Amino acid sequence: MRRPVLLVAALALAVTTGPGAVVAQPVGELTYAMHVTIAPAWFDPADNTGIATPFMVQEALHDALVKPMPQSPMAPGLAESWTESADGLRYEFVLRRGVTFHNGEPLTADDVKFSFQRYRGAAAKLLKDKVKAIEIPAPNRIRFLLREPWPDFMAFYATPATGAAWIVPKKYVEQVGDEGFKKQPIGAGPYRFVSHQPGVEVILEAYEKYWRKPPSVKRLVMKVVPEEPTRLAMLKNGEADIAYLMTGPLAEEIKRTPSLQLLPSGGQWVPAICMFDQTDAKSPWHDVRVRLAASHAIDRKAIAEADSLGASPPMGSLIPPAVEFALPVEPHRYDAVRARALLREAGYPNGFDAGEMVGTTQFASTAEAVLDYFRAVGIRARFRSMERVAYLTAWKDKKLKNLLFCGAGGYGNAATRVENYFVTGGAYSLGGQPDIDDLFQQQARELDRKKREALLHRIQRLASERVLFIPIYALYFNNGVGPRVQESSLNRIPLHYYTAPFEDVRLKTN
Repeated sequence: MRRPVLLVAALALAVTTGPGAVVAQPVGELTYAMHVTIAPAWFDPADNTGIATPFMVQEALHDALVKPMPQSPMAPGLAESWTESADGLRYEFVLRRGVTFHNGEPLTADDVKFSFQRYRGAAAKLLKDKVKAIEIPAPNRIRFLLREPWPDFMAFYATPATGAAWIVPKKYVEQVGDEGFKKQPIGAGPYRFVSHQPGVEVILEAYEKYWRKPPSVKRLVMKVVPEEPTRLAMLKNGEADIAYLMTGPLAEEIKRTPSLQLLPSGGQWVPAICMFDQTDAKSPWHDVRVRLAASHAIDRKAIAEADSLGASPPMGSLIPPAVEFALPVEPHRYDAVRARALLREAGYPNGFDAGEMVGTTQFASTAEAVLDYFRAVGIRARFRSMERVAYLTAWKDKKLKNLLFCGAGGYGNAATRVENYFVTGGAYSLGGQPDIDDLFQQQARELDRKKREALLHRIQRLASERVLFIPIYALYFNNGVGPRVQESSLNRIPLHYYTAPFEDVRLKTN
């Protein structure tokens, strides 16, 4: 049965927030069918992994000094303005006055400094190595002093490439501790935390004092539904209003259903094949000819058509062309004959057993398609599914072997993604490349934009020539949207996958 619609007649009900300003109170309930299990670590920006997934929750609960918005990829948030000194050594932020956390405490520069100091997620070491000191000249001003000019400070700090600029309340975190914060997070975002049933759902409620504007929808229910057919069934019978990541025939069915919408979003994440053993001289993957053979074995266009109805363009790089400083790289053409010839040249005329490819349930069909193409040229491997949270943890902790159906989805610019995937010690780097490390350090010091771009292009060219990863396509989600939704807030921010801004989501009034 269709659940009751909670929209009450009172668009009627309104609150006055200032002279002449009338804002409708949040009403109604909107339910998401989520394609992944929601991890408690996602409630804390300090643990941000530098990929898109945690922001499906963090952008509701928390807010950042600066973040992507529909009008700009680097828009004022908790900071109403910022300045950079002429010598590139000082960045100063003016905090927005009157902002409060969900517990009513005012947001101050102490919270900003505390959030940076406790940050331990993607690029944490890099950020902290670059920042010499943090000064608080006034309660609503904060100043970052760098050890040397670093043109990418804002790209690493003030975009979702990291969670360092997403602010948590200092007093509350010190009171409850890190684990207590994950159990009952408090942020400064448009929605406050109500409850979390692990593996089942998260419930959020509108924070009516959110600085930008009160959310339109009173309550959000994020239900964990990893099975795609179940997400479709929930969407069709009214149990869900938005269903993330609908692929292939199920996306086609949504497209054919008059009461539903199929909305693509994203383009930021590039699914790829990680070959963990390429640094082992005894592994077939150590030979670049084997890695190149595997890349030629894949028909990227056919996979994209099957997965996203052709919405996802084939990729030859982990960095989409729309990202700043990206080098456009043509994907290796589908050529099974060339792939077999390369394997013969490398000493594997009969192919080889590549062991397991680990991936998640959500992308199992794509991973299996890749493995079918591999088997056709002699690379034999089996797929093993892992739950997404365990998968991400094992990948980040470098506990996996053989093959991984992986991907790159971090924000920022080409340098932020290069740091994560190609530089020694990066969160998802598969090993060390001394010349790439050196080029990365050069570009980090280079203030001339054209010279920086040339250095970053050289890194991306080397990564492509060496086939460090095998990119598949730039993934565009197809999402299902039900008939009660007036504004889903999907695809309003370029390259963004999930609902954002959350406060702009609206339900229909009739």
